[in-house]
Amino acid sequence: MDPLSIAGILVGLAAVIGGNALDGGHFDALINGPALLIVLGGTLGAILLQTPPRVFAHALRQAGRVFAPPRLPFEHSLQQIIEWAKKARREGLLGLEPVADQQSDPFVRKGIELLVDGNEPEAIRDMLEVELDSHEQRDLLAARVFEGMGGYAPTIGILGAVMGLIHVMRNLADPSMLGSGIATAFVATIYGVALANLFLLPFANKLKTLAQSGARYREMIIEGLVAIAEGENPRAIEIRLRGFLNG
Repeated sequence: MDPLSIAGILVGLAAVIGGNALDGGHFDALINGPALLIVLGGTLGAILLQTPPRVFAHALRQAGRVFAPPRLPFEHSLQQIIEWAKKARREGLLGLEPVADQQSDPFVRKGIELLVDGNEPEAIRDMLEVELDSHEQRDLLAARVFEGMGGYAPTIGILGAVMGLIHVMRNLADPSMLGSGIATAFVATIYGVALANLFLLPFANKLKTLAQSGARYREMIIEGLVAIAEGENPRAIEIRLRGFLNG
């Protein structure tokens, strides 16, 4: 679990609720079912209209990574690449054939298979970079789903506010109906702005960061495999790849 993600949500909620309490407000004043329905339903409807089904499904799967981000094995993979380079110098590239079958990461396995098949270094780089770009773009599209929801939520909140005010104006002659309408108006705006800035936009930015980290990891794999294909010295490969660990 990522403690910062959990702490961020708790701190944000505590600041809003605590600030409301310090100002003399009551927690019950922030609870309004119609306003919540308008903001959540409207935001979800807008993003469903905008997003292809496969992208939306991928975004839902990616959401869990905000709280449990994958630990990319930069150091472990670097050491593995060095061992592969030494093995290739001793036994030739065909000596890496058993290594490919041992890899659980499809990207790494594909790279080693291209290496064993005797492809040119630039051909290996080009083919792996196509897969890297495809994977990164898919993850970035998932992040944009939450980014889009973060853009729609405040506007839907304003829509809820306007609807609440219309309700108020239609019931000016009945003072007992004014309170609920005004509450829906202002609480809908709070829901929209809070949902966007405390949850959806941070989710999107976190997923973008994870996508960039994953791309950097795959770039390290590509550089290592290309260096092995070029017959580069293992020590030189290590020095080059160490730069990826500092990013």
